Parts: sequence; C-alpha cells; structure tokens
Amino acid sequence: MLNDASLAQTMVDVPFEYRHCCWFCGEPANQYFTFPHNAHLVINCIHPTLTVPSCNECSRFAYKATCDSIFAVHSQVKQSLIKHYHKDLAIGVNWTKQALEESEFEGGNFEGFKRSAWFIYDVAKTRVNFSSWHLELSGRHIEDYLADQKFTFDGVSYPNVDVAINHYSQIFKLDKVFLKQLVYQLSSDKFSRAVSLSRIHIDATEQEKRAILKQL
Repeated sequence: MLNDASLAQTMVDVPFEYRHCCWFCGEPANQYFTFPHNAHLVINCIHPTLTVPSCNECSRFAYKATCDSIFAVHSQVKQSLIKHYHKDLAIGVNWTKQALEESEFEGGNFEGFKRSAWFIYDVAKTRVNFSSWHLELSGRHIEDYLADQKFTFDGVSYPNVDVAINHYSQIFKLDKVFLKQLVYQLSSDKFSRAVSLSRIHIDATEQEKRAILKQL
C-alpha cells in the first residue's frame, strides 16, 4: 500500500471529466493500481512507477497480469473483462434491443431477462470499449519514456537490460532467473556486480541463492 507521499509522486494526471473513473474500464474508481509492484518482478519497465485510479474488479485482473508495462497490463485487463463477461456480451450477438423489447417472455426469470438483458449487455460492452485517457506523469507523456529503456554495458548497447541478462546468462551459462533477481536487488547500475555474484555462486543451491539475495 502506497503512503500519501508516494501516491502523489506516482499518480498519473487525470483529466477532470475522468476524475472518478477507472482508467481501465471507465466505471467508478474506488482504489488505485500501481505498476510496477512487488507482486511481479519487473526490471526493464519502459516507464517510471505510476499509479492509475481503478475499480475493484479491474485491480484484481491487473495484479494477476505478468507484464513489463502498464500498456501490456491494460491489454490483459481488457482480455480478462471480455472473458469474464462473455455471456453478457453474447446477448448483443444473439439479440437486438428491439427484438428483446418485442419478445413474448412472460413470468419469472424470462420476464426478468427481457427487462434487464440489454442493460447488462450495454454495461459490459461499455466497459470493454472504454478508451482510457492518454497517460501523463507530472506533465510528461508516458510514451516519451520508450526512448529511455536502452541499456549500455561494457561498451555494448542493448535494447533493454533483459536482453543483456539473457546474453550474459548464455555466455557464462548462468542461472538467468538468479541473475535477474540480483540485478533487480542491486539495480541495473550495478550490473557488473550482479554478473560477478552470479558467476561466483554458479553452483549454489536454491536455498543458498535465496540467502544471498536476502543479504543484499
């Protein structure tokens, strides 16, 4: 959970007309989603840590996404909404509003379906179709950070630090997951030390690796 100071530093700029809306689906927002977060290890995110307003449901979907950017999280949340509400969205495939209104459903559940089905479909469709507002953090477009992800080490420029991790893991036959965890703990600025530690402890057990990470 972010404190007030952290929230102020990471909260994206929210247009006035969306001040109460979930960034993912447009429904009323009652919490916040921050990315990257501790539940998913990300060291090559193309943008700084940022926070968007969110509804409960979209937050749950977002925290399950294993992605490297808020834009990829957004895509997975939309996919999750479509999957979760596929029956509601199917109403619009199988019916028209006029056909429902003119249907002869009477009594019990059938009458309730006639009365509420189109509204249910419309809500689901609106959430899936919602166009999230353009992200800015302290007045800077988030897309501007795309150019900042290049990683240079030992005279070689890599598209991002993950590519460098893959490269050194292959060269020295290192445990890629362990090297990534070391880089995450130490920061990419200390990539050389992370590689050295990984090479020194190349034969370490999983328990020993966890102990090394804990000491950093």
